[in-house]
Amino acid sequence: MGATRREFLAAGAGAAVVAAAAPRLEADWQPSARYPDPAIKILDPGFTKYRVNSAKVERLGTGYRWSEGPVWFGDGRYLLWSDIPNNRILKWEEETGAISVFRKPSNNANGNTRDRQGRLLTCEHDARRVTRTEYDGTITVIAERFEGKPLNSPNDIVCKSDGSIWFTDPPFGVLGFYEGHRATPELPTNVYRVDPGNGRLAVVAADVNRPNGLAFSPDESSLYVVEAGTSPRSILAFNVVSGVRLSGKRSLVDAGPGTPDGLRVDVDGNLWTGWGMGEEGLDGVAVFNPDGKLIGRIDLPERCANLCFGGAMRNRLFMAASTSLYSLYVNTQGVAGG
Repeated sequence: MGATRREFLAAGAGAAVVAAAAPRLEADWQPSARYPDPAIKILDPGFTKYRVNSAKVERLGTGYRWSEGPVWFGDGRYLLWSDIPNNRILKWEEETGAISVFRKPSNNANGNTRDRQGRLLTCEHDARRVTRTEYDGTITVIAERFEGKPLNSPNDIVCKSDGSIWFTDPPFGVLGFYEGHRATPELPTNVYRVDPGNGRLAVVAADVNRPNGLAFSPDESSLYVVEAGTSPRSILAFNVVSGVRLSGKRSLVDAGPGTPDGLRVDVDGNLWTGWGMGEEGLDGVAVFNPDGKLIGRIDLPERCANLCFGGAMRNRLFMAASTSLYSLYVNTQGVAGG
């Protein structure tokens, strides 16, 4: 591993530890005292094999304002995630459990992922752009305008195996001053693709009302997108044509009273979706099979906005949920690129 790469992986290591401001456990929630954890709900026999009967939901930290965009760095054994209103990206270290500030200010960063060279990709609400953090810590702007107009507020992001970057651009960061700053949107709420060769930005979906979380199927033949501007919300599925455009838009999941947000896909093609609406039985993670059937749930004491797979075997689910960060070992693995 080169020196610059080591510096990047270690970034934030000397920052002030925030665990004191974020105690490990709050009095109103405790992990299950028994196995299997009753918070892991089997709603269809097909979900049974994914539950690890001797694993439980763990709260890794709490005391944040709105947790989003978790991304795993296996080569550094740490997780990064966004605390959007607090204008920072936080870092949790697997070896010690220490939590520190990785970046502040973060331009109200939301979604994060890694590119196929292991660099951090970030959606920034306040700066209305997508950036890449180089190995030496410098910032490269990937996208900030389309056809001469500023983006709305890039929200979530994935990287395809060919190196192309796909992201959603709803207006949430420009609707007020809590997660960005108030501004008038000048573009539709598109889903974009950044070409890995020339860096050009192209609209791949212009007919999604406030697109939010997105993820590819394991073979990258489908792209799933959460449509957040409809009532009820839905999870859409598109065919990926020649790796560069979308067709065959269809509704895969009608969310009903729930609120799907971010999602990731496992190697069997199941969709693990951040879920909630502040009601008992809705806050947590909903798991759907590739046909859109609800097969399982992970109940959390607060709404889950986004999640990712991590750990040495990509079998640990990290859940960014409102004021806290949770994890759970599961009997599957996340696909690459999320």
